[in-house]
Amino acid sequence: MLLQLLSTMYQIFLPISLPVIGGVLLRRFRGLDTRPIATVSLYILTPSIVFHTLLHAELSMSDVSVTIIFSLISLVVMWLLAVGLGRLLRLPQQEQAGLTLISMFTNCVNYGLPLVLLAFGQLGLDKASVFVIGQMIIVNTVGVFFAARSHFSIKQAFYAVFRLPAVYAAILASILRLSGLSLPTALDDGFAMLAAAYSPLALAVLGAQMINVGSSSSTSDDAASPRAFWAGMGLRMVAAPLVSWVLLVLLGVEGTLFSVLLVLTSMPTAVNAVILAQQFGAAPRLVSRCILWTTLGSIVTLPALLLGLQ
Repeated sequence: MLLQLLSTMYQIFLPISLPVIGGVLLRRFRGLDTRPIATVSLYILTPSIVFHTLLHAELSMSDVSVTIIFSLISLVVMWLLAVGLGRLLRLPQQEQAGLTLISMFTNCVNYGLPLVLLAFGQLGLDKASVFVIGQMIIVNTVGVFFAARSHFSIKQAFYAVFRLPAVYAAILASILRLSGLSLPTALDDGFAMLAAAYSPLALAVLGAQMINVGSSSSTSDDAASPRAFWAGMGLRMVAAPLVSWVLLVLLGVEGTLFSVLLVLTSMPTAVNAVILAQQFGAAPRLVSRCILWTTLGSIVTLPALLLGLQ
């Protein structure tokens, strides 16, 4: 069992770790500013991989509908768990809001997509594309609304969705598929090239951002209580995989789709959660600490999960 775990870490996580380490080193020794790179990733590479994957994905309507239903139910369940646990522990309102962000924001884009591609190949990436698009829409509307109800309006939710270029890429790919049209080969090859550049760049940005998160968690003035920290860790690293497993079994999901959805919902907390935590006063130090430690913990938990799925 130990040898199999080490083999999984070697075959899947060693390739992933190289661009992450590169991002860490560039940030540490060259002061890398991730903002322009993240902009390239958000507005060029992410729409390209979404468009190219959805255009060529081997997906059935059953896969799409089950993925959307699963995403909505798991989001609501995790929100209820975060709210219930926060009240049970009698946490301040800010830390309760922070738990909501920790429980709902998973790093399924920068971390999840490259991992799924390495672990399950192109078929896994096809299955993951619908979940990732749905997650972008849900988190930027319902998720943020739950996390910061007093600061967020329906109008802002509408604008948040349509600021995401990946949404337009998904709509265009869907139209082309439904109409039976295809792109010229040269244009399709261009999108394939951009899609291939997504994973290494996204992982390098993740590594650089983790340095920022680590430093902010140690310098922030607002103290995060140990109860809130361990509650956040438990929600993201224990409750999320268990809830996902139960829901997938109840929905009758099997095969590659089961594995991909379980892995994506078991990812660590997304780095952009701390941005919202700072914006809405939702215990940013608590959120940043949980981002750091769930990401570090995933180096062990995700290989174990992949081994169990095999």
